[in-house]
Amino acid sequence: MTSKVTYLGDLRTKSIHVQSGSEIISDAPLDNNGKGEAFSPTDTVANALASCMMTIMGIKARDLNVDFIGSTADVTKIMNAEPRRIGAIEIAFEMKSDADEKNRIILERAAMTCPVFLSLSSEIEKVITFNWK
Repeated sequence: MTSKVTYLGDLRTKSIHVQSGSEIISDAPLDNNGKGEAFSPTDTVANALASCMMTIMGIKARDLNVDFIGSTADVTKIMNAEPRRIGAIEIAFEMKSDADEKNRIILERAAMTCPVFLSLSSEIEKVITFNWK
């Protein structure tokens, strides 16, 4: 088992990662009858994409002996109304690294192979930008 999700009422859930005991709270968003006091389930999907891409880049960067600690990703999730689903995820990476052009290309291509990216429907538009400092 990966996780256990408990409904807490008032459109809130608590998820426990079985292996680590780490906890995530989710709320329905304001535009869907919720309080918006935590990540919504669809927020976590969009966030998971950026986190997964960074993790895959981290694995490749370690192999290349490239440091990008302190890099960030700004994530924007865009919902479609009918049917209500994620229509697009926009991620703008701010890469803090002195990687050369070759390694930048390798890292960007590696990011596009992350399991979340490959698992998301092709109907979800993915707009990914890399800004290297």
